[in-house]
This record gives sequence, structure tokens and C-alpha cells, in this order.
Amino acid sequence: MGLTEPFEKLVSRFDTYYDVRREDVTPPFDAEAVFHSHDEQFFLVRTATISEAESNEYVYFAKRRMLDADELRMLDAKAWETGITHVKPHKDHRNTDISLIILSEKMTDEAAALVPKFHHYKSYRFTLQGWSNYRLIAIEQSSGRIVYNRQGADLKKLVRNIF
Repeated sequence: MGLTEPFEKLVSRFDTYYDVRREDVTPPFDAEAVFHSHDEQFFLVRTATISEAESNEYVYFAKRRMLDADELRMLDAKAWETGITHVKPHKDHRNTDISLIILSEKMTDEAAALVPKFHHYKSYRFTLQGWSNYRLIAIEQSSGRIVYNRQGADLKKLVRNIF
């Protein structure tokens, strides 16, 4: 079995809540998903706003025949760099998270050992204007092996049902 069918199954999991693009995506990625949420609380009338919170998430998908350490480092750097450019901190910004999901046919042991070590975090004005976390998960389709960083553990359940 090739990567196309499992990759499409994986990306389609995000169609419900995310705006998914499969064309005109940032190279070297094969698909992107974007989620925006804006929450307001007000007292009696809309002009009496008590609080507002804005959350965003940018998910980058990559499929590779072979995932080695160098390719992983490049994808990691590009996902974080691209995702961070979308952040516009302001008083109502809560968080903007960046996720990278890699589906590969084979993954080297070096790359698998490296995945849990990737960690990116950024706070804006000492978290007064929010923060950014980074989630990473890599899936080896041939063996069903799934490796992830600490933040990426949330995605494990989502992908486990596919593979």
C-alpha cells in the first residue's frame, strides 16, 4: 500500500473543524490545516464585554518515502518558522499552536530517537499576549510505529485509529 490513501485519510480527519488546503501549500509540505477560534463573554449587552480570547492552530502535513534525521530537522525548522509568522500577539490573543504531522513509509532509528527531543515554545510579553506551543508526530506506515514529542502526545489517539 502506498502513502496516498493513508495520507488522505489522515488529512480528512481535520476537515470537520479545520480549513484544509491540499494545493498551494508552503513547500516542503503536502497539506496545511488552519483553525481559528474567537470567544467573547459579555454582560447583558454586547458592548459590555468582559473578556475575549483568540486561539489559533496551524497544522502542517508531510509525506515522505524515507524520513531521516536531516529531513526531520528541515521539516521541523520550516514548520516552526512558517507557523510563527502567522502569530499576531495582542491583548486578546490566547495561543497560536503549530503542529507538524509526518507520514513516512520508513523512518530511520536516528530520526525516531530525535522526534521526542524537538521542543519549541514562545511567549508574548510574558504570556500577557499569549503563547505558542509546538506539537510533532511522526508515523512509520510500514511498521505502524508512532513517535511524538511531549506536546504531540495529544495527537497520538487521533492517528492511532488510522494506522
